[in-house]
Parts: sequence; structure tokens; C-alpha cells
Amino acid sequence: MSGLLAGKRLLVTGVITDASIAFSVAKLAQENGAQVVLTGYGRLSLVERIAKRLPEPAPVIEVDVTNTEHLANLADRVREHVDGLDGVVHSIGFAPQSCLGGGFLDAPWEDVATALHVSTYSYKSLAMAALPLMSAGGAVVGLTFDATKAWPVYDWMGVAKAGLESASRYLALHLGKQGIRSNLVAAGPLRTIAAKSIPGFDQFEDAWTERAPLGWNLTDQEPAARACLALLSDWFPATTGEIVHVDGGYHAIGA
Repeated sequence: MSGLLAGKRLLVTGVITDASIAFSVAKLAQENGAQVVLTGYGRLSLVERIAKRLPEPAPVIEVDVTNTEHLANLADRVREHVDGLDGVVHSIGFAPQSCLGGGFLDAPWEDVATALHVSTYSYKSLAMAALPLMSAGGAVVGLTFDATKAWPVYDWMGVAKAGLESASRYLALHLGKQGIRSNLVAAGPLRTIAAKSIPGFDQFEDAWTERAPLGWNLTDQEPAARACLALLSDWFPATTGEIVHVDGGYHAIGA
């Protein structure tokens, strides 16, 4: 086998359609020599169908990141397909509609708690569930959307992403002694299923396509996926707690 991830075994979450960043990660990972196991929840048959579109059909296991039993059994279920893991990709996020589209001041705690549980706390939960399968040199990589600013319509998901970015730094701190890295990729806006669920998402689209120094393609997931692969590879052995921006340079310019 040859490629950037030759011999690597990866667990990839968040594949819903072939337009998702996670699908692009799984596809490129396989093309670069990795074995891939996918997770799905709710629409498992859909994920299984999408998995067949990869260069090599990938096994799919059910994982609800808010279900303690699913997390407790994750290592055993992954071992049915691979004998260990070298990397975990966290591409999971959800917020009830009350938490998005301008509802920041009115969203009830119950909905906010759901957003934080699924989108933030699950980063740590997934990493710990996979930890028995990992050894020194392993990597956890998550997807974020620049949380240094308050974005119109993003509301509590923005807060959840800020928590995710902090959680990644703390995971880097606590897992570093075991030789495991934790990094995030901050992708610009992409037309995924998740994006379509955000009312007013077109505000992001217009801003990026007009002002990103390198330009921005709203339908090209590959640049973000490539960054994930680089962070999962052995080419960043001393990088952890980092956020790599893949947004055409938008984050670097003034408002």
C-alpha cells in the first residue's frame, strides 16, 4: 500500500451524504491507503448506502454519541472490522431549530443542552470511547467553524463550536502524555445537509465568495478533507491543540 495514510485505520463519523466533509475524508483516506470504518445514527440505512459509493465499501456501525451504552461498546464493535485505530474523525454537530436563525435570546436550556451535548461534549466522549484502540502516534481530528466571532444566524451552534475548540485543546493536554494528538479543521461554509438546516445560511455564502482572498467554492469539500488527512498522518507528529483554517483566507482579513 502507498499513500499518505498507508496502513492507517480510521474511524470516521458524520457521513450522511456524499456532499458531507466526512465522506470526502473517508474517500481520500481510502485512496491514500487507509482502512475506514464509518459510524451512523438514525438514518443508518442511508449511511450504509452512501458507504458503497466509496472506492472500497466501508463497514458502518451505529453510534449515538449521547448514548453511554453505544460509547461503552464502541471499541468492541470497531474490533469486528479492524484490530485498532490510528485516527478518529469527529464530524458531528446538531442544534435544535430554536438555537439557530436568530433565536439566541429565546432558546430554552433544554435545546441548548442538546446542542452542547451533541456538538461539544461528544468530542471528548468519542475520543475516550476510541482510546482503548489507540496508541502513541494516534490522532483525533474534528471539524469546526471559526468560533472567534459571533456569526449572524449561527447563535448557539457558535457557542457549541467555541466549546469544541476549547475541548480540543484540553484533550490535547490530557492525551498528549499518551502520544495522541487533538486538532481541528475550521472549514469555510459548504453546502452540506448541516448547512442547509441553518436559516439564513446564504449570508455566509455571499460573504465568503465575495471576500475570501483565495476565493471559496461552496461545493468543494476536498480542501477541508485534505487538511484532515494531513493532521491524521505522520507529517504533523508534534502538532496538537491546533486549529487549521481551510476557508480561502477569510479568517485573516478585517470585517
